[in-house]
Amino acid sequence: MANTLKFGNGEWYGKKDTILAYNDLNSNYKPLPFNFSRDSKATVINKDGLIETVGSGQPRIDYKDDSKGALLLEPSRTNLVTYSEDFSQWTKDRVTVSENQIISPNGSLNADLIAENSENNIHRIYTGSISLNDNVNYTITVFAKKGTSNAIQLTPTSTSAIGSGRANFDIENGVLGTVSGGTAEIKYYGNGWYKCSYSFEALATATSAIAVNLINDDLSANRNTTYLGNTNNNVYLWGAQVEQGSYATSYIPTQGSAVTRLADSCSQTVPDGVIGQTEGTMFLDVDFDTLSDLNMFLSIRPNSSNKIEIYRDGNIIYAETASSNSFNISKTNITVGRYKIAFAYSSGSSAMYINGVLIGSNTATFAFTSTLEEIYINSRGTSFIEQSNYNDLKLYNTRLTNAELQALTT
Repeated sequence: MANTLKFGNGEWYGKKDTILAYNDLNSNYKPLPFNFSRDSKATVINKDGLIETVGSGQPRIDYKDDSKGALLLEPSRTNLVTYSEDFSQWTKDRVTVSENQIISPNGSLNADLIAENSENNIHRIYTGSISLNDNVNYTITVFAKKGTSNAIQLTPTSTSAIGSGRANFDIENGVLGTVSGGTAEIKYYGNGWYKCSYSFEALATATSAIAVNLINDDLSANRNTTYLGNTNNNVYLWGAQVEQGSYATSYIPTQGSAVTRLADSCSQTVPDGVIGQTEGTMFLDVDFDTLSDLNMFLSIRPNSSNKIEIYRDGNIIYAETASSNSFNISKTNITVGRYKIAFAYSSGSSAMYINGVLIGSNTATFAFTSTLEEIYINSRGTSFIEQSNYNDLKLYNTRLTNAELQALTT
């Protein structure tokens, strides 16, 4: 089998505006650089497990869940919280803020301690005002670490925007408490830190603050629960974010104003022989955290009439061709997670495997009427679509056997 393009699998070589794929057929190393762009700074988890800021145009290799790393590609998002790390700038309801008390997830001594007072009322810290639009999705995120207390709550302050919606988080054991009015997620980031995220659809157009509530370690607490505080009860916070969207993306630091991280883009026009024009195989090892909208994993094309694509639309993964006779093979009812996907195409004999299992085959005959020469990762050439981590990508200019496809994806 002729493996004509390798990308990732622990072999990452990137610099500003470029990330390298390669071909090493017959022990002859040939670089195949992809064009990369992002016209803003962005953050990523580095090899030491810390959140690191990289410059404009710098590809991000994320080591959060894999020591081999994965190429992180994301859409444009704006952090609407103006002071993401300095909680002394937030409004305080019966709590005190002590700045720069412990090491944060970026390795600096800049995480704040939030402590209750002894009044019988809501104990919270909040920031605003943020414009929420009716029927639009938003995600609140904060990094939290257990102090003497082990639970927090995230919610907008506007009842008209959220009703009784809230998300409660156990930041000692990394589990969710009561969640209503949306969905929530808690992820461990090392050294006792958890990334807590609450996604919701605004019920009305409203101007709202965003609150982090202490809840007396009650994981079933109602929204804005009141109780008799204790000055010895506290938690650590760092890195707050509010973004428009149905899931949390990478952290965007702010220092006095909202900040936008622009979209990543990765594509290449390859030399002859890399893409099989009459037969071939595409392989992806991809990880994604959302089932929202459309997620274009890999598109090979010159145009919409001549293309081969692997993509996710909602909870379905598709392998598809557009040619003289178009068809697709699909896997339904998927969940978020990591998938190894292979699509072998040849006129009269095509098949898709996912995680070692044959998903489907197709005997349609077809021919491409234009040369396949452009490769787009996480887009189809015109717009960036959703977020994914790319662990490995391979192209072959032959149609691998089904046994080879099974082995490749197992």
